[in-house]
Amino acid sequence: MHDTIQPLINEIPILSLMIITLPIGAGLIWLIPSVNAARWIALLTAIVDLCLSLLALLGFDQSKDGFQFVEHNSWIPSLHIDYIMGVDGISILFLPLTVLLFIGVILASWNNMRKMPRLYFSLLLLLESTTLGVYCSLDTMLFFLFWELTLIPLYFLISTWGIGPHRRYAAVKYTLFMLLGGIPLLFAFILLAFHQAEVSGLPIPAGLNFAYMALIESPVSAELQMIVFLLLLTGFAIKAPVIPLHTWLPVVSMEGPAAVTALLTGLKLGSYGLIRFAIPLAPQAAQDFHWLLAGLGITGVLYGALAAQAQTNLRRMLAFSSISHVGLVVLGIASFNIQGIQGALFQLISFTMVAGGIFIITGMLQQRTGSTDIMSLGGIANTMPMLATFFFIFGLAGMGVPLTSGFPGEFLIILSALKSHTGTGLAALLAMVLTAGYFLRIYRQAFLGPVNNTVIEEAMDLRKREIFVAVVLTVAVFVLGIQPGLVLDLMEESTQGWLQQLGLSGQ
Repeated sequence: MHDTIQPLINEIPILSLMIITLPIGAGLIWLIPSVNAARWIALLTAIVDLCLSLLALLGFDQSKDGFQFVEHNSWIPSLHIDYIMGVDGISILFLPLTVLLFIGVILASWNNMRKMPRLYFSLLLLLESTTLGVYCSLDTMLFFLFWELTLIPLYFLISTWGIGPHRRYAAVKYTLFMLLGGIPLLFAFILLAFHQAEVSGLPIPAGLNFAYMALIESPVSAELQMIVFLLLLTGFAIKAPVIPLHTWLPVVSMEGPAAVTALLTGLKLGSYGLIRFAIPLAPQAAQDFHWLLAGLGITGVLYGALAAQAQTNLRRMLAFSSISHVGLVVLGIASFNIQGIQGALFQLISFTMVAGGIFIITGMLQQRTGSTDIMSLGGIANTMPMLATFFFIFGLAGMGVPLTSGFPGEFLIILSALKSHTGTGLAALLAMVLTAGYFLRIYRQAFLGPVNNTVIEEAMDLRKREIFVAVVLTVAVFVLGIQPGLVLDLMEESTQGWLQQLGLSGQ
């Protein structure tokens, strides 16, 4: 069956269809002057995209290394910038899970966005389109275009629909941080393209080449690799975020809409960029700076866990928890072995469901109580048992409890760290204890005990639509926790190839 389906899928530009469908849906929203129609158009467009992503997943051949569903068309011929799309075992799963998270955000926002709802849902679809473009781009300039385009909808989503009094400040801070991070990325890509011209012996611009596959196959001097790696590391670290470039996330988590924060914490584009671009484009320099990656990783793990321990607000606690988990991903990458890279990717996939899901649930709590500060909460489990249950399940997954999607990735990363950086592996184990401590403490204070607030006493539990969102994400969390091989087998060949590009074995 697979041999029959894949040739059919390869005949259609399925990745481009996924990306272009969403702006079309955003445009249709403005053709029908109805708020209810806007919601349904956004949902149906995302569902169409989910079907396309599942079709791509169904046609993906996991026994092959390299990119599949490749689309290559000339874009800016004078500069040799091409429209190149493709996915491999590293990126394929991010497509359906990204769309699934956006569907959850659309449903969670269904009746809550009363201010300019058509603009809100249009911006969500545009953000989804640019995010998918980041995962599929195989030309560095095309990647950079999608990377920068994510800023436009995010700025307006945070500044217009934020729930805090300083939402415009949060939007400006986030945008300035991301624009600052884009500068080293662009500079690194240009340096590599100029190097390609030098290697080919052709003048600029005739010798320029921004194609990802050409760049990773071209030898680069140690000096240039060091510059490129540090530039890319800086740019992607800001987006991830990695300590000490993390200060935008707690601000946005408090001021921005919870649904949008679910996207920022669930979709770790910066960490993906490290794996896809920073290390393969400067492989020797990345290995030479393994100590820097390991140091940044364990600092993030411990700092995020300790900072989360001190928080009295659910949203700020979750923001610092996300920073801690990003540190764990960076630590796995720094191990440069098969367990580390697979663990890092598994964690990123798990983030989509766990971090995204728990922030969606937190947003539902905010809508009902008007606050996520534990001083204003308490006894939530008595009046909103479904909400409390799903929050607890996602929290367990964030702690890395066995049978949830958080366990396989954390286990692989700690195993790899103990093999390559024993001290950091032991510190990561300590951070896991701290994670359990801060989550259980704040859960007890906010969700258990007597009800002391009239608002909580009268609050409504999850609606059917909200339960559906939580159940779908919860099922995914348990399926990947019980059957991690579904993910590991899919990425096996690509992660082996990733290590071979670095001159390392897959053991």
